[in-house]
Amino acid sequence: MNQTFLVYLLYRLAGAIVPHIPPRWGYPLFSFIGDLIYRFHSGARQIVQENLRHVLGQETDRATIEETARQLFHNSLQNYYELFHQRTLSGEEMRASLTVKGLEHIEEALAQGKGLVLATAHFGSPDGLMHAIPLLSFPVTAPAEHLKPEILFRYICSLRENKGITLLPADGPLLGLFRALKRNEIVVVAADRDTTESGIMVDFFGAPARLPDGHVQLAMRTGAKLALAFGRREPDNTYTIEIHPPLELEDTGDFKRDVRANMEKVVAGLERVIRQHPEQWLIFYPLWPSRGV
Repeated sequence: MNQTFLVYLLYRLAGAIVPHIPPRWGYPLFSFIGDLIYRFHSGARQIVQENLRHVLGQETDRATIEETARQLFHNSLQNYYELFHQRTLSGEEMRASLTVKGLEHIEEALAQGKGLVLATAHFGSPDGLMHAIPLLSFPVTAPAEHLKPEILFRYICSLRENKGITLLPADGPLLGLFRALKRNEIVVVAADRDTTESGIMVDFFGAPARLPDGHVQLAMRTGAKLALAFGRREPDNTYTIEIHPPLELEDTGDFKRDVRANMEKVVAGLERVIRQHPEQWLIFYPLWPSRGV
């Protein structure tokens, strides 16, 4: 059996079982699964530890790196629990789990009539952020990594899409993003991983890394405001959604120069948030050349 199709079958099995597991069991169970993956998946463990060395500093002791990485695996698997379980929750139940800060920044940006681009990261709960905004009556469109096989991508989109959320394959035509902004809606883009390999090299945590610049270009080409936003997991598995004030974008007339300058502003914001909670930065992809752990 094709391995990618087997992954799809595992997702469907989880989709049938997990919604019936209550949170008091689901969160500990998926944390335990995360611990097993951390223990036995040496490849993923090494990638995460190497990424964390850039965030925490190369001088950080091994015990701190290992404990932060272990917490990161726990957080990631808890997100998977929510991915499958959240469809059982009502809008009221989802609202009760969210604290939103900076809502006024959305309202002020949309008052200009050109939409809003929210740059985020694989941090805390991207799904929590994505679902919080439509719950506040703001439609969201977002590009999503185009997983294979296609049937798996469509199934995951069906889990993540909800009323007010539209997902588009990141490697396909993104005219839908421009149309959403033209309708004065919100576009959410992950700014910490270049899945289409079309981004630029920037200094990220003190070393060169290739990051996507589509969110910056989108805002510059449309006149939409660009702001950072994150969904941070709290110890009780509720979320604090933080929308930052829109960035003051450079506009000198030199497009290439302005893209880089504005990327540096986005990257600085990413670094500040990730440094505060590195255990919630859920990247399992090597962003920098490996130096060993």
